[in-house]
Amino acid sequence: MSWNLSEIAERPVFFERNRVARVYTGGKLFHGFFGDADEDGLFPEEWIASSVRAINRDSLDPREGLSIVRGTDVSFDELIARERQRMIGGRENLGILVKVLDSAIRLPVQAHPDKPFSRKYFGSAFGKAEAWAVLATRENAKIYFGFKEQMTKERFLEAIERSEADKNAMEGLLNAIPARPGDVYFIPPKAVHAIGPGCLILEIQEPTDFTIQPEAWCGDYKLTDGEKYLGLSRDAALECFDYAISGEAAVRLGRKQPKTVLREDGLVTESLIGQEDTGCFSLLRHRVRSRALNLPGPAVYIVTEGEGALSGAEGDLCEVKKGDYFFLPACASGRYSVRAGTSLELLECLPPDGP
Repeated sequence: MSWNLSEIAERPVFFERNRVARVYTGGKLFHGFFGDADEDGLFPEEWIASSVRAINRDSLDPREGLSIVRGTDVSFDELIARERQRMIGGRENLGILVKVLDSAIRLPVQAHPDKPFSRKYFGSAFGKAEAWAVLATRENAKIYFGFKEQMTKERFLEAIERSEADKNAMEGLLNAIPARPGDVYFIPPKAVHAIGPGCLILEIQEPTDFTIQPEAWCGDYKLTDGEKYLGLSRDAALECFDYAISGEAAVRLGRKQPKTVLREDGLVTESLIGQEDTGCFSLLRHRVRSRALNLPGPAVYIVTEGEGALSGAEGDLCEVKKGDYFFLPACASGRYSVRAGTSLELLECLPPDGP
């Protein structure tokens, strides 16, 4: 069957659900967000408007991680490639990946490459700067960010070796920070971090799946060298860590305070991550009540609270509610708006330099 991709690319694009396998357990908090089963499992991430393939051990699915346009068999990367001008304007690529993830356990101590590291070792123009917006938590939820004190590669190597027998050997090296709904963190490349147990997080990042995670275990799962180092030698992989990001200065670097950029009757817009934080993406939060919010594109939108209606010149297109998400193409920028029912909270994920 063939689909009219030009027509699809003229309007907001919705997707089939896209839960992605990882080696850690989670997903229980998807129940209150997406309406999924109230249970943990090994598909703890939802990749949203994804044009990125997931890196999973032994996977034979060439489209794993790629979003599929709702009601079709067309992947998001194919739609962008076929309708580039309509979808993303004059850009070379969308430049972002958005996820919602829920961790039942602490993830391995890890860091992500910056652009020079990715170019050198992976032949990629993108590293993996990322930001987190905490949507919900379980009891005693935590995140880990930055070393407690300035680290050396030699001490870090010792902890890596100890983690083979002691699953908590590396956790104590990092700042442990209680996580609360509404918290926002920016995770620069090369900063050591780990999502702790009990966090439902919206993550916006550069469009790669590169993670260096030298810790031996993820819960009860023993990581392979391939999963830890992505085919690099351990010595080369550990160049991915900035050992100076430490102490209270690290916490101040990571934690971000929302900045109100617009306050009008029935609408409050906050910048959660802006150009002053990174040139890789932007993240806005809109709280809409008694008015319509005009939507720019290209951008990814996620409804995080409430319900409303998505409308265009042709009238109401569809209802939207908590857990719904869509991509607005560049050619549709300014042609669609969202109107709240009683109230609605919407996150707007923008590629580099905005729409």
